[in-house]
Amino acid sequence: MVSFERDIRPLFRPDDAEAMSWAFDLRSYEDVREHAETIYERLADGSMPCDESWPDERVERFRGWIDAGMPP
Repeated sequence: MVSFERDIRPLFRPDDAEAMSWAFDLRSYEDVREHAETIYERLADGSMPCDESWPDERVERFRGWIDAGMPP
């Protein structure tokens, strides 16, 4: 099973968390869960992170976490 702490949080680099801190905290399970669909949309369209798109595998892992009910 995919979990936030083990599988999702490590995908976000410290620079990613800092760049998005104005909107939400990518290190926080609660914030990422609350904004998961918006984050996914930005990951999928390549507008997040701001310096380079994630590989499809990472985007799919994030989607899988959402679809699994966003376990901590």
